[in-house]
Amino acid sequence: MPDGRAMRVSTALNASLAVVAGGLQAMAIASPWGGQPQPWLQVLSMTLLSWLLSRDALPGSLASMRHLRGSALIGWLFATAWLAGSFWWMFIAMHRYGGLPAALAVLAVLALSGALALYFAVACVLYSHLSKKLGPRRPYANALLFAALWLMAEMARGRWFTGFGWAGAGYAHVEGPLAEYAPWIGVYGITAVSAWLAMMLAYILRHIAGAAQGGQWVVGASALRNVVKAALALVVVACLPLVQQQWWPLETQSTGTLRIALLQGNIPQDEKFQPGTGVVQSLRWYGEHLMQAPQDAALVVAPETALPLLPQDLPVGYWSQLVLRYASDGTSAALIGLPLGNGRDGYTNSVVGLAPGQHAYRYDKHHLVPFGEFIPLGFRWFTAMMQIPLGDFNRGDLNQPSFAWQGQRLALNICYEDLFGEELGARFEDAQTAPTVFVNVSNIAWFGDTVAVDQHLHISRMRALEFARPVVRATNTGATAWIDHQGQVRAMLAPHTRGVLTVEVEGRTGLTPYARWVAAFGLSPLWILSLLVLSWAVWRGRSRHTPTAGVEP
Repeated sequence: MPDGRAMRVSTALNASLAVVAGGLQAMAIASPWGGQPQPWLQVLSMTLLSWLLSRDALPGSLASMRHLRGSALIGWLFATAWLAGSFWWMFIAMHRYGGLPAALAVLAVLALSGALALYFAVACVLYSHLSKKLGPRRPYANALLFAALWLMAEMARGRWFTGFGWAGAGYAHVEGPLAEYAPWIGVYGITAVSAWLAMMLAYILRHIAGAAQGGQWVVGASALRNVVKAALALVVVACLPLVQQQWWPLETQSTGTLRIALLQGNIPQDEKFQPGTGVVQSLRWYGEHLMQAPQDAALVVAPETALPLLPQDLPVGYWSQLVLRYASDGTSAALIGLPLGNGRDGYTNSVVGLAPGQHAYRYDKHHLVPFGEFIPLGFRWFTAMMQIPLGDFNRGDLNQPSFAWQGQRLALNICYEDLFGEELGARFEDAQTAPTVFVNVSNIAWFGDTVAVDQHLHISRMRALEFARPVVRATNTGATAWIDHQGQVRAMLAPHTRGVLTVEVEGRTGLTPYARWVAAFGLSPLWILSLLVLSWAVWRGRSRHTPTAGVEP
């Protein structure tokens, strides 16, 4: 039995490794050296976590790591490092633009990350407890249990208490072999598959390490068979999407093309809502490009709050001229982000669509940002410390109609609404009215020149993969882009520049398997499957004696 000092050293080492693994997962979502997703790094980080959770299967490991509190600590540290390393840029919004003292802004980011990490700490505790009852000789069952628990933790994080599923592990796989799972099981399903792969890989590595212990490369016949079967299972799961492409190809059809001009005004965030500077710049630049849009563009899209004033507060004649311009031009339409409402009925973060021969279209943001667009109960004291133009906005309906124009059905979403694929999926209940193109309008200038731009781009790419629909993005500072229905970025303006991106977008019709089941049931199928796996593990654990821990001879 190791002494107390050795135990403390080992605990500190494992805690440090958990933090490193979490940091690697943060970088996998969008790498700091180029903004691209790194799917291999995501699997590697989860494999390291899986190794740490299973270290009690290694000879000479410390008894302290067998306790549930050790698993809780590892899971919590991993998730806190991963989440804080993913959305650290919230510090910029709170400190630089909100005026919150730097120390408090850091604490706020860490507090949010640590609170969300509790979901994963619980998942790791349950895994540690139940996997011991299942026994180390059931690698497939243990890996399936880990995947189910991790999946439930991710869904809880993304849905409960307003939900903030930013930087989910599945977003690292908008490229690579697991991306082909997206139109079948969505980003949450990919998260579960990657967790299963990581635990199986950790199982193989544990046996290799056990065989190499003391320089004796000897593995029992039973253990060798399990390792070989685990390796084959890894290959099958990773390559299954490639087989699917040949045997069950997804069938979607073209609905023609639409030429779209996407506006990126690059208005400085610290000036955007200032009457003498940013407001004037916004009204002038966006007004000019909306009035004098490219002649060959059938649709012009201006980003979220491109016009930062209510229509009734705009300069005299400004709004009426825009309405007249698109009412009298039979060849083009516009989608314009601006706030709507009044003091009596409340306000909305909205997009207005102007087209000849049509009443003005309106989309109101449904999934509001906590602290930015509504103040959670009990937190008014916190928002009062910041000088950010916050508001309690009204929510729009979940399933609002698309903007119909020139044979396309354009489904609007504002800012981080495209993070919630299950909510966008509600628009696919009727195949005849399902969107043919997604349109995202955003302003993430709040977060400066950071990896947040790349992360949000990959979120949109995942939605394109899940629904086999193109996505066009008009943003204030980036990433203004066109993503095709296969999730590939076909054109993009350089972030933090001012310009117009004109693209020829091909709409698509036809439903992916994911679109069908998520429209009908939401995330319920994933919850049910996960709970069934958990229930089976509990029942199985009770029906057998807990085996002695250790590597098979």
